[in-house]
Amino acid sequence: MDKAIYNYDDFKSDKIRAVDAKFEAQKIAFAPLTFQAVRALLETGILNIIEDSGDKGISCSDISAKSGISEYGVGVLCEMALGMGVLRLSADSESQKNEKFTLGKTGWMLLEDDLTRANFFFTNDICYKGAWDLLDSVKNGKPEGLKVIGEKWTTIYEALSTLPDREKKSWFDFDHFYSDIAFPEALPIVYSKKPKTLVDIGGNTAKWAIASCRFNSDVHVTIVDLPGQTAVAETNAAEAGFADRISTCAGNILKEETKLPSKPDAVWMSQFLDCFSLHQISKIAKKVYEAAGENTSVYVLEPLWDKQHFSASAYSLQATSLYFTCMANGNSKMYRYEELVNAIEESGLKLKTAHHNLGSNCYSLLEFVK
Repeated sequence: MDKAIYNYDDFKSDKIRAVDAKFEAQKIAFAPLTFQAVRALLETGILNIIEDSGDKGISCSDISAKSGISEYGVGVLCEMALGMGVLRLSADSESQKNEKFTLGKTGWMLLEDDLTRANFFFTNDICYKGAWDLLDSVKNGKPEGLKVIGEKWTTIYEALSTLPDREKKSWFDFDHFYSDIAFPEALPIVYSKKPKTLVDIGGNTAKWAIASCRFNSDVHVTIVDLPGQTAVAETNAAEAGFADRISTCAGNILKEETKLPSKPDAVWMSQFLDCFSLHQISKIAKKVYEAAGENTSVYVLEPLWDKQHFSASAYSLQATSLYFTCMANGNSKMYRYEELVNAIEESGLKLKTAHHNLGSNCYSLLEFVK
């Protein structure tokens, strides 16, 4: 089982053998090519063909016949997949003449693990082309890779409603995969206090608002988001039968003219603050502070990379920060627990309770009050 990460100790040692470190360095050196090799294996159906062959495995020529890809094409992809641990050779493969490919554990993850698939297609469809401009993004403090989607956008959020269907699906599958998994555990915590009015800042497609209305028959949710998102949220709320209990407030939370509803029972921000710099987070929290009443509970749901159980999860979050750098906005990231709390508390809000390890992705639900 993967080792747990609770502190910095894993990052303080460098016990890897030199020969293994050299192999890890080669993985980095060839990463763009190996990534696209996996994409080809997935999109040609070759990985599925090999999975269906079971432990017996399947030869290169038979894969070629089933996939319609030349033996040369199958060969170079499968040989690279062997080196990556995505594929293995069957037990009775004694030479190239009779070798057969079987699916390795890593290959199974690429085919069947929801986290891996959400990350993979998000990286391919949203991040891959723009990642070339990561260096310029770091230098300039702007998402320079965003131009591969369109020249007129300053952040990716403005472009979401206009993305092509495949790219849009990959973005929302990624976004919802992470946050939605924690909802079943977060709902009882938030609604234990029976809030009648809840402001959902960054409510996106109304996933939380709809889940709230289904969980609690009395609550009214107001979604605050950009106009493109509120339009989608209104449609989804109506289709779910909650048009009378879910309303919207369109605007940019960073703009002075965007006002929040006054004195709600609860404020909800799910995987929202990671879309902003620490300075902007403090600014947003100040606006929430000013709108909140003395009894308002402010809930922040975030995956914090230093509060993860497994190193794969922490690694995924650290990598997601690079998406924010080169594609999303150029100034935000996936935060650690202490830095996020400190930024929010600069507004005058104070942390009351912290619930960690919600859902399989180890979300943290932080409750703040005046």
